Amino acid sequence: MYRLQKAGHKQARPLDEKTAPAARTHGSLLDDLVDEDEVFERTVLKEHLEPKPPKTAAEPAVAETPVKAASPSGNLAAALPGLKHIDRIGVDDVILWLRKGIVWIVLAIILCVAGALTYASMTPPRYKAYTDIVVNPSNLNVVNDGVFSPNQQRDTQILEVESKLRTITSRNVLARVVDELKLDQDPEFISPPPLARLKAMFSSKPEDDDNRVGALRSLGDRVAAERDPRSFVVTLSVWTNDAEKSVTVSKAIVKAFESELFQTTSDSSQRVVDDLRKRLEEMRENVTIAEKRVADFRRENGLQENNGQLVSNLASGELNAQVLATQQRLIQEESRLKQMEAAIAQNRTQSDAIFDSQTMNTIRAQYSTLQQQIGAMTLTYGARHPRLATAGAERAMLERGMADEARRILQAAKINVAEARSSLDALRLKAVAERANVFTDNEAQVRLRDLERDARSAAAIYETYLTRSRQLAEQQSIDSTNVRVISQPVAPNSRSWPPGKLTFLIAGGMGGLFLGLGIAVALGLWGYLRRDDHADVAAR
Repeated sequence: MYRLQKAGHKQARPLDEKTAPAARTHGSLLDDLVDEDEVFERTVLKEHLEPKPPKTAAEPAVAETPVKAASPSGNLAAALPGLKHIDRIGVDDVILWLRKGIVWIVLAIILCVAGALTYASMTPPRYKAYTDIVVNPSNLNVVNDGVFSPNQQRDTQILEVESKLRTITSRNVLARVVDELKLDQDPEFISPPPLARLKAMFSSKPEDDDNRVGALRSLGDRVAAERDPRSFVVTLSVWTNDAEKSVTVSKAIVKAFESELFQTTSDSSQRVVDDLRKRLEEMRENVTIAEKRVADFRRENGLQENNGQLVSNLASGELNAQVLATQQRLIQEESRLKQMEAAIAQNRTQSDAIFDSQTMNTIRAQYSTLQQQIGAMTLTYGARHPRLATAGAERAMLERGMADEARRILQAAKINVAEARSSLDALRLKAVAERANVFTDNEAQVRLRDLERDARSAAAIYETYLTRSRQLAEQQSIDSTNVRVISQPVAPNSRSWPPGKLTFLIAGGMGGLFLGLGIAVALGLWGYLRRDDHADVAAR
């Protein structure tokens, strides 16, 4: 294709140019390109400017047709006549374009290499420091019931670690670092980019808050945190223009991160404590009101307790016990009285043990002694001895004494029976009356138990919340965050950006080469599309 087009150009030259020298002995490719373009323009102008022969009368007249508006595709075809023959582009055409655009290629390489070296020399170095942190999803188990309940599900633990990972680069943590290291006064963090500097020349002087915001944004762009997918280890990376400063900023971020986690837990505990304290005031009033209701109800109904039991119940129980004891005593006294009456009726007062008294025992002893004496005297002196008559008189007197004592004991027994019966009747009446009070008190006690349950439940809830409030208040001063640094940041030996000048030289050269090739091909293609002699060249 290349040779065919070149031959076509040679044939299209006029006769006066064919006698010109065939080639130049010296010059560049651009001179050849200019010569061929001039020849092409003269040829095309000659074809269009030569007068055409007039039409003969024999030629039929062409019917005039209305002119239609040109379509966009027609305009494009008219502007780029070579678009129809774009499929004829070959390797020779591309090589020709590259030969013609060698200047652009060299110029692009030179400019790209110069730009790369300029960027390498003007760009400040970046030193990146790395810190490995183990972020455990659950806090230390200082207390059994903390503010945050631990969760053993893996998905929840991963979300917890991701939340803490986001906290490392949060504005609160970075603001702590800016305030601690005074980065809002460090030119490295507050110096604006070139466009911002140009804009600042026509604006007012920035305030301190603007410097702080700028330092925050700059620090946020320099900090990155990533988590190992198979563990809870988080890698924090920080870069600055100085190696030692990178280490300092990295340590400050870790410290601020731990402080932020502790502050979060402390603030949560404080918020819960404040809410509990507000609620505790209401609970304390509820407990006081409930206990006052119990005391008022006891006083109004006369309910008294002793060792957890109503006094009326205790009194009723004691009266019932006294009634039983009195009944037993009455039965015993009546039985004893009957035995005495039977002994007197049967004249057994001398030997019956029912008649038991000190006087009776004395008389019985005297009577027994006298009986022994009478028996001995009868055996010694006979039945008619005068002493026996005297002894008989003494025996009769002792018998009358025992009979009198028996009647006295019988009378005392009757009195005891009457007293026991009277006491039993009185106790029964009192027990009946006390039993009625017990029924009334039991009915009141049912209501009292309801009031006591309300008071106990209110007091139990109040004590629980009070204990919880004090526990959380003490927890505020305890750092239970489970974050540990396993790799301290170390000052890097070499910069992370920009790379060496050799790398920039190679990258600039390659970039310029591709850019120059693209420009050369684009210019050649543009010239090819603008030409309209492709049909003539193909025909020749």
